[in-house]
Amino acid sequence: MGLSNIIEEFIKEMMSEEDGAIELKRNELANHFGCVPSQINYVISTRFSPERGYIVESRRGGGGYIKITRVTPTPGNRLMHVVNSIGKYVSFTDAVAIIRNCADYDLISQKEAKLIIAAMSEKSIPLKQPEQDLFRANILKNMLITLA
Repeated sequence: MGLSNIIEEFIKEMMSEEDGAIELKRNELANHFGCVPSQINYVISTRFSPERGYIVESRRGGGGYIKITRVTPTPGNRLMHVVNSIGKYVSFTDAVAIIRNCADYDLISQKEAKLIIAAMSEKSIPLKQPEQDLFRANILKNMLITLA
């Protein structure tokens, strides 16, 4: 398992112990894992993004910290919350993260997730950028609205 995966799992374990929100010091975490602080930045920016259901806040300076909060929408509007969070454009990578997050929280089935991911692929949308990402966002929103 790579270092990024280990750091991600460590942070998720800490979050589960703290009811879905934690504050971290980047330098302390880097020292713990024997890596550079930029490795921590990479993990946080790629594994704890809004598309994956997280809010990340940071404060720089002597007492700086990173606060990561798991977003938990109310039961009645979860899929609509996801739809509203999708911008005008969405990349394939972000679309997959959104769909996997929906499946992980049982908002859609695994089979629905696989079908939506297949429909979002670059092979399914043979357009050039940025039209491809625009088209993908519209399809994704409509599919999720249909399932809501």
